[in-house]
Amino acid sequence: MQWLFLIGAIIAEVGATMALKLSEGFSKPIPSIFVAVGYIAAFGMLSQALVRGLPIGVAYGTWAAAGVALVAILGMFFFGESLSPVQFGGIALVIAGVLALELGAAH
Repeated sequence: MQWLFLIGAIIAEVGATMALKLSEGFSKPIPSIFVAVGYIAAFGMLSQALVRGLPIGVAYGTWAAAGVALVAILGMFFFGESLSPVQFGGIALVIAGVLALELGAAH
């Protein structure tokens, strides 16, 4: 159950971040509402994952890394932003770092 809350937190945070770009500096009301609701939901679900026993290092590392990777990739598709090979390598390193955290926590 703790992992479901973490996945929900990641989805909410990524959605809120995408809406942040669409809000154009909070000048557009609908995306701005999604920003506020998304971040509140993200922190609420992250909190629930922690309460249910997920170690904070693993939870936050996974949440942050997945958020960075997903936002960068979605930015390519939805906003026409580009990623260089070095940036793709950085995303791979972030994912590897989270895997190292998870594998280390298992011991």
